[in-house]
Amino acid sequence: MPGRRPDEWSWLRRNGLFLANALVFLLCFAGMVFAGWRVSDHDAVLHGQAAEGLWGFLTSGDFAEATFENWESEFLQMGSYVVLTTFLFQKGSSESKTLDGDAPQDADPRDRSRDPRAPRPVRQGGIVLKLYENSLLLLFAVLFASSVVGHVIGGAAAYNEEQAEHGAAVVTAWQYLGTSQFWFESMQNWQSEFLVISVMVVATVWLRQRGSSQSKPVAAPHAETGG
Repeated sequence: MPGRRPDEWSWLRRNGLFLANALVFLLCFAGMVFAGWRVSDHDAVLHGQAAEGLWGFLTSGDFAEATFENWESEFLQMGSYVVLTTFLFQKGSSESKTLDGDAPQDADPRDRSRDPRAPRPVRQGGIVLKLYENSLLLLFAVLFASSVVGHVIGGAAAYNEEQAEHGAAVVTAWQYLGTSQFWFESMQNWQSEFLVISVMVVATVWLRQRGSSQSKPVAAPHAETGG
């Protein structure tokens, strides 16, 4: 209802953006699992091998490599974007902080240490605050590193399985990091992530989407920077 406070909204409305994205993720992930399982079984039949069960596919190197390879690129994209937007600008883009004056994000939280509404780390200060003011980047760094580990382990297993089928030498997970296969898998995803971000940054200078937090107001001048 117009004028209704956010704390009076229903739980679904207050969390709708997360819930919608989480639901789409789960549906797409389930689709990937079952489609990938079918592809794996088809490939096994073509090679005269027995089809594996769903659990066998879920614990295979192919599944781990495909999953973590994609997660890795997503976390790299968002983590890099968090860092780059702290000190780089794009005139006219809704994705950039304003070029003139101080942005709210640059304010020193220590000036709000006595504000009872401020998050606890802000009121506590010290190393806790230092970690908190960089916590978003730290989260994406941990998720990225964990995904790289999963990609390496799963990719090495899948790579070695193919190597064994052709009578070639197998490699360790560490050695797999130095193969062209690992970097091809990574770069083909990384480049697409930064392409999308580049398009978004520039497109929001001239294009609009009414009602979206990712767009400037429809009537805003093209030269106006910020959301």
